[in-house]
Amino acid sequence: MGLDHAATKPHEALSALLTDEMQAVNDLITDRMASKHAPRIPEVTAHLVGAGGKRLRPMLTLAAAKLCGYDGPYHLHLAATVEFIHTATLLHDDVVDESAQRRGRPTANLLWDNKSSVLVGDYLFSRSFQLMVETGSMRVLDILANASATIAEGEVLQLTAAQDLRTDESIYLQVVRGKTAALFSAATEVGGVIAAADETHVQALYDYGDALGISFQIVDDLLDYQGDTKATGKNVGDDFRERKLTLPVIKAVAKADADERAFWERTIEKGKQDDGDLEHALELLQKHDALVDTRKDALAWAEKAKAALAPLPDHQIKALLIDLADYVVARVN
Repeated sequence: MGLDHAATKPHEALSALLTDEMQAVNDLITDRMASKHAPRIPEVTAHLVGAGGKRLRPMLTLAAAKLCGYDGPYHLHLAATVEFIHTATLLHDDVVDESAQRRGRPTANLLWDNKSSVLVGDYLFSRSFQLMVETGSMRVLDILANASATIAEGEVLQLTAAQDLRTDESIYLQVVRGKTAALFSAATEVGGVIAAADETHVQALYDYGDALGISFQIVDDLLDYQGDTKATGKNVGDDFRERKLTLPVIKAVAKADADERAFWERTIEKGKQDDGDLEHALELLQKHDALVDTRKDALAWAEKAKAALAPLPDHQIKALLIDLADYVVARVN
């Protein structure tokens, strides 16, 4: 996701602070993705889990639990659950998007096949529910089961919304809340819940995760049009080629004249793309300040994330979570 390429790295400071817990989560992940009967399962998951991801979501669960004073074992189960849900959705996403690259490496569906990616994703979802149940908390189960359903709903909504020029910013936000922010907010919320934190603190953690996730996705969509391929692990313009109507394009379409709208209809709705179309799309995004305005939205959501933490006690972890919100948007300075 390119988090390594900003000035400071709060996610690394957070990881260092949670070293023992993160190692325990990694051990639990390795243990639970083993399969006696289907060796392809650990092969596929090891490729993805070992691809150098930041483990941001499980780290948020551990951080939230620690911030709320938790000292039991089950935050590890929840962190592993969150990572399994995330990994499962990535496996399925790459099939849906027909992606060839993730985090700078070939995707699992390219190395193996679509069937393996879908079925291994299903296996990880199943494993995640086993881990949830082990916590013995119905509320945790409720939060994470709802998040899983919301993620799937967001992905399905995107299938229809992404190539429809009538998609506006409110529908885009609904998609983002589903496919990205739902897991961020669940990750932080369950950390508070497992720690039996005060309800205002649990709500604060949920609100932080929600706003952070939205900011994170907006930045990701922005980087697709102005990112560095080496930094992001994605090719510039992938969303355009895949006919995804993300926030920069939605903003440009809202200001488009008749000729410009015809261009977006041809390239996004009908999928008829010619040489030079990406360059023209970038010109239109610049013309209507779509990239600048998208960045402003990302910054505004980062500010909401920071403000959400106000009810929580002062703590080193709280300071790092605030830094993390700034850091997510520092990728598009």
